[in-house]
Amino acid sequence: MTFKDQPAAPASPSLANRYGGQKRALTRKGKRNILIACLAVGIAFLAWVSVSAATASVSFKDIGYSTPDATLTTIDFQVTKDPAADAKCAVKAMDSKFAIVGWKVLDIGPNGADVGTDGGRTTAHRTELHTESQAVSAVVDSCWIPDGGR
Repeated sequence: MTFKDQPAAPASPSLANRYGGQKRALTRKGKRNILIACLAVGIAFLAWVSVSAATASVSFKDIGYSTPDATLTTIDFQVTKDPAADAKCAVKAMDSKFAIVGWKVLDIGPNGADVGTDGGRTTAHRTELHTESQAVSAVVDSCWIPDGGR
């Protein structure tokens, strides 16, 4: 009998006590439970993706700003949303220490019949903010679809 043909010697009791016994193979029931869990996670992920894609979203892009004087700032920005939806955008002007010196919430109504390259989803806006002191920057803080805004 050669060395290859000999059965593996059982581990000594001290090694088994220290490192544990031999690992058991996964049972049929265990494999089935893992498969069911993976399917449930996959179905939940697909549901999350389909629901999040169906909710109305809005995004914005700052284009520029100007400060004609110490009490006025003009901001230009674009809003991309569903053309039939209403949105609200908060814009702010800040001083050199990043303190907010002007704030306004704007109502963005449904887009007009102008259909651009993106199907009329993006519109350009300009607004003036009255400021408490000289602003050195102006940005859109956030945009959202209000409740009931479709």
